[in-house]
Amino acid sequence: QVQLVESGGGLVQAGGSLRLSCAASGRTFSRYAGGWFRQAPGKEREFVADISRSAGSTYYTDSVKGRFTISRENAKKTVYLQMNSLKPEDTAIYYCAASLSSTVRAGEYIYWGQGTQVTVSS
Repeated sequence: QVQLVESGGGLVQAGGSLRLSCAASGRTFSRYAGGWFRQAPGKEREFVADISRSAGSTYYTDSVKGRFTISRENAKKTVYLQMNSLKPEDTAIYYCAASLSSTVRAGEYIYWGQGTQVTVSS
């Protein structure tokens, strides 16, 4: 069992930055790939970024490429999402998740956090 807790969300002006953290407890988090998803009001949950178990590879959805960076520190059992140049359309609840392998498909993630709200004002 892996428990995930997100933090770092908040209210920021357009163009600003936030750093989300996802702290894991339980089984060794290094055995799992990490992913970030988001869900805006009235929309389906969408993939944002993922990172492999060793942090050797990352993947981003097109809308955040060049602005967001996913990273991890396995010794701290933590995955991060650095978000720069934020836009109002980035407003959503952000969720971290863990899967056995890197994937963009939400259904393949085994463990999920409770989410953290990110609001970007114009």
